[in-house]
Amino acid sequence: VQLVESGGGLVQAGGSLRLSCAASGFTFDDYIIGWFRQAPGKEREGVSCISSSGDRIYYLDSVKGRFTISRDNAKNTVYLQVNSLKPEDTAVYYCAAVHFPSWRAFGSRWSSTRTYDYWGQGTQVTVSS
Repeated sequence: VQLVESGGGLVQAGGSLRLSCAASGFTFDDYIIGWFRQAPGKEREGVSCISSSGDRIYYLDSVKGRFTISRDNAKNTVYLQVNSLKPEDTAVYYCAAVHFPSWRAFGSRWSSTRTYDYWGQGTQVTVSS
C-alpha cells in the first residue's frame, strides 16, 4: 500500500495550490480518503475527507469555502484544491485511507487520525504573509 502526496510549495497569502494524493496497492474505490495537516508544534488535524464514490464530503470549518476535495477513481488519485491561502494554513499536508463499511458510522470519526489505516509521507505547504 502506498500513498504519495505532491503539489505542495511556497506561496504568498491569497495564493492557490493543488495537492494530489496518488494511491497504489489497494482497491482505491473501496476506500475513504482524508486530508490532514500538521503545523510545527501542533497536533495533526483533519482538513477534509471524501467518500469512496466521491459524493459525500466533510471539511474542517476553517477551510470551508477555500478548499475543495475531489477524487478520480480511474486515476487512483484524490485532489485537494487550496485557495485563498493564509499563513495559518502553513503545515505538512498528509493524505490517509480507510475502508469503512458505513459512511453514517464514519461521520463522527472522520477527523481522527486513529480512524485511518494508511498514510502518506506528506507534502509541505508554506504560506508567506
